[in-house]
Amino acid sequence: MKHNPLSFQINVEKFSFASESEKQSTNLMRPNTTFFVDGLKRFVRNPVAMISFTFIFLLLLTVFIVPLFYPYAYDENVYFRYVDRPDPSFNFIPPFTFNEIEQQAIANGTFVPPHIFGTDADGHDYFIRIIVGARTSLIVGFFAAIIVLIIGGTIGALSGYLGGKFDLIVMRIVDVIYSLPDILIIILFSTTLAALFDKDKESPLAQLGSGFVSIFLVFAILYWVGMCRLVRGQVLSIKKQEYVMAAKANGANTRRIILKHLLPNSISVIIISAALQIPSAIFTESFLSYLGLGVKYPTPSLGSLASESQSFITMPNSPKLFMFLIPAISICLIVLSLNLLGDGLRDAFDPKLQK
Repeated sequence: MKHNPLSFQINVEKFSFASESEKQSTNLMRPNTTFFVDGLKRFVRNPVAMISFTFIFLLLLTVFIVPLFYPYAYDENVYFRYVDRPDPSFNFIPPFTFNEIEQQAIANGTFVPPHIFGTDADGHDYFIRIIVGARTSLIVGFFAAIIVLIIGGTIGALSGYLGGKFDLIVMRIVDVIYSLPDILIIILFSTTLAALFDKDKESPLAQLGSGFVSIFLVFAILYWVGMCRLVRGQVLSIKKQEYVMAAKANGANTRRIILKHLLPNSISVIIISAALQIPSAIFTESFLSYLGLGVKYPTPSLGSLASESQSFITMPNSPKLFMFLIPAISICLIVLSLNLLGDGLRDAFDPKLQK
């Protein structure tokens, strides 16, 4: 049938059947993915975040594995291995050197492991004290972030979802907590707990020390408010969504709605806030230990080591500035790496930053 050139109908003679390969090409679809996998791919493509993650990962391996095999303990006066009462003037030695006591032991055929960072005023190997001090600071940071995440996330989700008087009461409590001086509260806890632990020195909490326990108490009582406000704001913005209304219509209770719908859809804010809470907690612990309000001797932390090194400066034969710079630089590197890691997680998982 001849096609009329003035007709608007399609000329079927210009078309042909699709081949099998052409049919298969139309079936190609983008692979299924999830929010977490998509964010993880963006995170891996961020070189600064990956460098920070690699540094933190290697640091964690170092601080937890090296003390298992290192020949010295962090609270051991190494010279007691060779003499009953070591001369205090021999305590300070520079890195990779031996004092007269150890040189005599080497001459007698005894193997003496080297001191990578030398020794301090009490004859402790300074390298293992730096390693254990970094481990202490990291443990405080990660556990503080977990405490803040659990308390702040739970209260914030309940406050945002329930609203009404409960939300009003929670927000007023948050305002009051924001007005409390955290340093004063830590001093109060530290002195009170020290008096309590002196009466029961065998308890597990007493073994940790009053300063250590007071830091965790302050994080549990004071530092959850920031996470609470973030999660509350996120829940307020999504609790009116259709899937939440559908869950209510299907008879889902408050617990299920929060755990299955609200918190999973707030995960980006939670991950970012928790990641940025870790360096903040480490810096707070180091600052308090530097002031003598945190971890107690002989347990080291980077802050307490920096504080102890100040007293070494006036002592004869001490490495002076070297012993102060090592813990100070360690604090800077750890906090900087964790901050950059948190920024990378924010860039990868925050939907508002996606193009």
